[in-house]
Amino acid sequence: MRLPLRSFCIFRSLLSQKQTANPQRRGLSGAAMRLVQFHRHGDGGGGIRVGVERGEGLGVVDLKAFDPSMPSTVRELLELGDKGLECAQRALASGQCVIERSDIHLLSPVLTPEKVVCVGMNYRDHCLEQNAPIPKEPIIFSKFPSAITGPYDDITLPSESQEVDWEVELAFVIGRRGKHIKEEDALSYVAGFTVANDVSARDWQMKRNGKQWLLGKTFDSFCPLGPALVTTDAVKDPHNLGIRCLVNGDTVQSSNTDQMIFKTAALVAWVSKFVTLTPGDVFLTGTPPGVGVFRKPPIFLKRGDVVECQIDQLGSIINKVV
Repeated sequence: MRLPLRSFCIFRSLLSQKQTANPQRRGLSGAAMRLVQFHRHGDGGGGIRVGVERGEGLGVVDLKAFDPSMPSTVRELLELGDKGLECAQRALASGQCVIERSDIHLLSPVLTPEKVVCVGMNYRDHCLEQNAPIPKEPIIFSKFPSAITGPYDDITLPSESQEVDWEVELAFVIGRRGKHIKEEDALSYVAGFTVANDVSARDWQMKRNGKQWLLGKTFDSFCPLGPALVTTDAVKDPHNLGIRCLVNGDTVQSSNTDQMIFKTAALVAWVSKFVTLTPGDVFLTGTPPGVGVFRKPPIFLKRGDVVECQIDQLGSIINKVV
């Protein structure tokens, strides 16, 4: 399904504040940008490119057209560290190699991460709506990367499930490799933020597979992501953002990311105790209250539904259920 690109935030100008005393608290390169992945309409779905949004309605700068030495995916761009992001910043400032939005199809800003790390029950009211205790440590699970789909692509209802549900979530992407990361340094390992929908088959999550969550979370298309990777310097405060989910235009979830129990830095520090984090790793940070399974009676997605997940400053993803 192709939907009009809407709900994009106006591009934030480069931040002018001075560096803090601890430079590791800043983003990778101090560059405020919105990075996207796309392919041109009519190219058969191939030819993945990295772009930088110029602002609402102003097109996208094709990074590889600006500098042919640059990679074709955001993950590879992040692996270059500051060199890659500084090139993207130069490309944006040049105003060259601009492609109109109508000529491209946006993909997920990260397609093949090494890891998709998910956090369960990370909003207090979400715990309360299911009569669950507030966790004292992050509850970590995962999705397979094959679940990732684009910001305007379809969610496919699997024939194996009758209880598919929505979960709007703030997501972030790791920008550099690290293990045993200190919490005070953790944000320097984060490349940026984006919007996710942790689509969930509740029957498989809660009743089947020994109540292990993985299978219920990882059907194909169960991780819409996008529309852009908004670098850390372009987000004023990722833990004070309005977060909403709408189904067929009706608001079903509405909260603020300040209600998260474990914030970004704590999650990076915690997970890096167990595994090495690498550029492109995606974290889904949990959902606020309002999911379908805990409504009375429960409500689940059906074919034809349109799910829109919105987060202030980051934008919207809009996915039709088929």
